[in-house]
Amino acid sequence: MAALLLFFLLAVSAVSADEDAFIGVNLGTDLSDMPSPTQVVALLKAQNIRHIRLYDADRAMLLALANTGIQVTVSVPNDQLLGIGQSNATAANWIARNVIAHVPATNITSIAVGSEVLSALPNAAPVLVSALKFIHSALVASNLDRQIKVSTPHSSAIILDSFPPSQAFFNRSWDPVMVPLLKFLQSTDSYLMLNVYPYYDYMQSNGVIPLDYALFRPLPPNKEAVDANTLLHYTNVFDAIVDAAYFAMSYLNFTKLPIVVTESGWPSKGDSSEPDATLDNANTYNSNLIRHVLNNTGTPKHPGIAVSTYIYELYNEDLRPGSVSEKNWGLFNANGVPVYTLHLTGAGTVLANDTTNQTFCVAKEGADQKMLQAALDWACGPGKVDCSPLLQGQPCYEPDNVLTHATYAVNAYFQRMAKSPGTCDFKGVATVTTTDPSHGTCIFPGSGGRNSSFINGTSLAPSSNSTTSGCLSLFFYSGGSFTSSVIIGLLVLSAVFL
Repeated sequence: MAALLLFFLLAVSAVSADEDAFIGVNLGTDLSDMPSPTQVVALLKAQNIRHIRLYDADRAMLLALANTGIQVTVSVPNDQLLGIGQSNATAANWIARNVIAHVPATNITSIAVGSEVLSALPNAAPVLVSALKFIHSALVASNLDRQIKVSTPHSSAIILDSFPPSQAFFNRSWDPVMVPLLKFLQSTDSYLMLNVYPYYDYMQSNGVIPLDYALFRPLPPNKEAVDANTLLHYTNVFDAIVDAAYFAMSYLNFTKLPIVVTESGWPSKGDSSEPDATLDNANTYNSNLIRHVLNNTGTPKHPGIAVSTYIYELYNEDLRPGSVSEKNWGLFNANGVPVYTLHLTGAGTVLANDTTNQTFCVAKEGADQKMLQAALDWACGPGKVDCSPLLQGQPCYEPDNVLTHATYAVNAYFQRMAKSPGTCDFKGVATVTTTDPSHGTCIFPGSGGRNSSFINGTSLAPSSNSTTSGCLSLFFYSGGSFTSSVIIGLLVLSAVFL
């Protein structure tokens, strides 16, 4: 065990930290379901998005991206992979048509050859490495190989036994592909492209993975997952999957290849079988992911090492076939309006789509009255919100009903917590909005900076997966008056990590 631990510790510093991480976006698979290329580029500029991945090499989009400086990843679609993998000339023609015709005006910096080929198109796996080599050879012939990297995105599903990460390995049946592939990436100074979806890992875990662990929410030390071989602590699923890929590569004797996450995100809407595909969870995941990446946090195995990540995806795809969630991974609707407002204080300017900073938390109309009452009680009690404006005779007493009173209370808590992800949920009865709920002389906290009080801290609000325990001081709404009572509650969530 001592020798094994020494190997793991020596491997921690194998990947070099030579650049800062970036956040990019995936444009989506169906451009017909999106705004025009010029509108897309206008949104990218407005949101200071400097990296974008296309699922093809659409000519109109590449022309619109010209002279913007935005770094572009173009893709060889899966349906073209067999032809390119079997013909050097076909690969050269593809490069001439889709790359040489656009550079240097369009800043193409990488080419993704296929997408999740081993899991989605296994019959093309035998020609995958040939396709990468032929594409790279065409770049060499055009003296573009130094500025444009070539790789292929993998599903994290090709990693078996991903926890503990130190015991992870690639599906051995793919060794005849993975070994030459990794050799190619290493010899060309490229990187492993990996799609990481904690949402699916959470959904498929049958309750083993806590929601907070998937969403990057803070965990108490006793809830962190510990790799018994390395003693490394994991506070989120994303890091565990990335480290599993690092370890899987190390078992094949590749210890210096960096990883770029080519897809990651969370759906904002789902059907009845996907109750955790919500606006608040999508906001929480993507906001926390962006902070995590841009802070160059790295992973427990490689702290401080950049793990640049492309968020899936820029726009919702209303016409996409499949489940409700498949249509709702976007940060924006097709009209350019944010699906939700990311909370990125301290994360720089990328995707800072809350341009007015005027976002509020409101109670949902039609929500269960008892749940609204509980949200009101909690915010005015343990949430330490000043609810005096709701008392009779005060500006926010009218209209005298639990919905409007709860809206004031949950918003006051949301603003008090600096709009931190996860602080506008209240067991699903509250949601974020850009519409100011102030009315008459009742000015809500956060409205034009009035009545606002911000503090730094982690979420205390009860979410749909709260692990809070203790004494809750409740203020019961009864005909406009408040009476206090005390209730002792204990919620216990146990988790087992395999």
